[in-house]
Amino acid sequence: MRTAVVILNWNTREYLRAFLPALVASLGKDDGLFVADNASTDGSLEMLAEEFPTVRTIALDANYGFTGGYNRALKGLEADYYVLINSDVLVSEGWLEPLVEWMETHPGCGVCGPKLHGLVKDGSAAEPGSPAGYRRTDLFEYAGAAGGWLDSWGFPFCRGRVLNRVCRDEGQYDSPADVLWCTGACLMVRRSVWEQMGGLDDRFFAHMEEIDLCWRAQLSGWKVTVVPQSLVWHLGGGTLQPKSPWKLELNYRNNLLLLENNLDATYAAKGLSPKRAERRARVHICLRRGIDNLTRLVYFCTGRFEYAAAVRKAHEGYRRLRSEAARPNSGTAAPKAAPDGLGRICIIPNALLRGRSIFKYLDKKIFTI
Repeated sequence: MRTAVVILNWNTREYLRAFLPALVASLGKDDGLFVADNASTDGSLEMLAEEFPTVRTIALDANYGFTGGYNRALKGLEADYYVLINSDVLVSEGWLEPLVEWMETHPGCGVCGPKLHGLVKDGSAAEPGSPAGYRRTDLFEYAGAAGGWLDSWGFPFCRGRVLNRVCRDEGQYDSPADVLWCTGACLMVRRSVWEQMGGLDDRFFAHMEEIDLCWRAQLSGWKVTVVPQSLVWHLGGGTLQPKSPWKLELNYRNNLLLLENNLDATYAAKGLSPKRAERRARVHICLRRGIDNLTRLVYFCTGRFEYAAAVRKAHEGYRRLRSEAARPNSGTAAPKAAPDGLGRICIIPNALLRGRSIFKYLDKKIFTI
């Protein structure tokens, strides 16, 4: 099998029903389509058996999250490339071929992904290529846009999306580009790289695990590239709503785990001794936790007590998880390359001060730690 395209599902039956037809129609005879189900209770598996009998299913016995679910689902799948794709993604015709072609013509690339536009649920009549009730847009999508970066404190942002602001796709990111990360909403990874990295870090459960995978892959010498000749539309927020305190907790906690996994190796790749690299990483993470606590104070003073509690729980979870488990196999003990897409700027104040001009400003910057 050339490509194993795998959706990880948890109680998103209606998204599967809406978006699977386009995905099924887009795949060739050398591509396999699988739905791995995290013990859904909404009848997802029964619906698949009745309405999509050609789609192979992998029934898991519990909700293992994004990380544990994919780690179990991909184990033993024989394919050259794995594609991780969300159930709320609408694919375009021919979306897969540019990704495969890029991998086959660029053997140094370990991970790649498409350009993402936003998909709107608005109850509209069906338009060509879209299921009824969903409208495609030409705005970049929040989760991944045209490839992702991290700022100097580890906050993620994208080409085409900064904080909650997105811009219109006017062809400004239509050339393939090496980035720090591609979104897990639609991500292609070589099977050999997946196995070398040990898959996703189970501790993350969900959110930012794909950034960690991409960062670790770069430290091991692989490139991560966005291939904009491939286009998909992403709805987003299908499992956890944007304002969920649990989602906020996962983001804060996993951002710290992300830095814990990769910062010291990144500094070592830039030429610091292992001892100095580890010390610098520790200082960096301590300062970042201080920034988090400032946001916690803001949440508390503005009456958003659930969010303040989420930041506290995130730090407690980070302290517990960093001591409970070792890093996944990443090869970062002797890093081979410093990653692309790490910035020297602080994205939040720059975005607030520059407004919509932040995108033009970022296009002129060179991102290197």
